Amino acid sequence: MRSFLYQRATDPNMAVQLLSAAAAADDPLTQAAAQPLAGGTTLIDLMKLDVMRPTAIVDINPLAQGWSAIETGGESLRLGALAKMSDVAAHSEIERNYPVIANSLKLAASAQLRNMATLGGNVMQRTRCSYFRDISYENCNKRNPGSGCAAMDGVNRMHAVLGTSDRCIATYPGDLAQALIALDAAVEITGKSGSRSIAFAELHKPPGTTPEIETTLQPGELISAFSIPGRWPRSVYLKARDRQSYEFALSSAAVALDLQDGVIRDARVAIGGVATVPWRARETEALLKSQKFDDGLAERAADAAFADAKARQHNGFKIALGKRVVARALAQAATMEIRS
Repeated sequence: MRSFLYQRATDPNMAVQLLSAAAAADDPLTQAAAQPLAGGTTLIDLMKLDVMRPTAIVDINPLAQGWSAIETGGESLRLGALAKMSDVAAHSEIERNYPVIANSLKLAASAQLRNMATLGGNVMQRTRCSYFRDISYENCNKRNPGSGCAAMDGVNRMHAVLGTSDRCIATYPGDLAQALIALDAAVEITGKSGSRSIAFAELHKPPGTTPEIETTLQPGELISAFSIPGRWPRSVYLKARDRQSYEFALSSAAVALDLQDGVIRDARVAIGGVATVPWRARETEALLKSQKFDDGLAERAADAAFADAKARQHNGFKIALGKRVVARALAQAATMEIRS
């Protein structure tokens, strides 16, 4: 690992100033010279691999007192960005009213990692593309813009079939993000100009012609919290993977339904493991609304989610697998017992 300057921010303004001072105006956030450190479960890994080479680390853990709250009650939920994944996953009201969030966290990483990792760091984690993480491959547009993409004609079994471009097919690896995008979460952001809020759907950028720019955060900006409107007790997160523990998704689905007398009044569906960014399946949602649920509807809805999928040599199986995951998640959500 290369040497770096360690700095400890004791308040949000100090954190923003330290991060902004080291950032060039046109730096993609994830390539900035100064990086925030929370749980460190991704950043330290990538620094050891020499993929990320920050000259300064800004420790934001002292901000946890104000940025780690789990605020439940009423018809909304607010989660501090520095809340630990394990704490949110085990929170009784989140398990009851937002099981899609609790389950997405319980199925992520290992217990040890969940005890360290924060929500903000989790949604900002970088791709697990092996060509991105192995610097012996020079042609990675996400790591070395303009160098090409080794995954296109390489071993691309784990790569994306939705949201790809001719520059990048790396898969977004997270689990929580699918739940947040399905529930119309908002992201609270702190920066040099104060605070702002954006829809979670606007946080991640598809690769397009600039795969090195992964989010819409500006240099120096930090995620401080997430807010979720409404309650979604009828919600499910389902994840298919090569093994049952500590593995990233081959395909996943976050589903939330508002169901009355067997008819779907509202539907939220997001899919993961198959796309370059957290992916909202709006065609699927439109097909489900105002329909009486049955297995045939679930299969048609799953087909709609993958209508625009484009497979490479090794990842075509993800389309068939993804459809089954979506259909099964819908069936589980439609038949689950709701606790009062």
